[in-house]
Amino acid sequence: MDEELERIRRKKLEEMKKMANEPDVGYPDSPVKVTDGTVGDVVARYPLVILDCWAEWCGPCRMVAPVLEELAQELKGKVVFGKLNVDENMQTSTKYGIMAIPTLLVFKDGELIDQMVGAYPKTTLANKIQKYL
Repeated sequence: MDEELERIRRKKLEEMKKMANEPDVGYPDSPVKVTDGTVGDVVARYPLVILDCWAEWCGPCRMVAPVLEELAQELKGKVVFGKLNVDENMQTSTKYGIMAIPTLLVFKDGELIDQMVGAYPKTTLANKIQKYL
């Protein structure tokens, strides 16, 4: 029994070492759904989070969505993109004073450091995000 336990410990330690050497492990390659209940965990878990505050009825929000999908893939391991439906998550929307959508909230090390209001082209968003990396 002790040998089996030691084997499991060694295997787990090796897995942890491997994960530590691969910075993008655990980073999603597409935007994650964020709610009032999960926003704090997402912002605390990753060093850089871009939170897209959107609504289903919002045309500009639908235009930004595929751009964020592409950026999430391109920047995997560096930034996490989240999607917060403002109609379903009023508490977070109110907390951050979301008055227009789409609004992108930029969190670095758990702190809100910037907001981008409106639908930006991919190159503009990429350049703005680059300064936070």
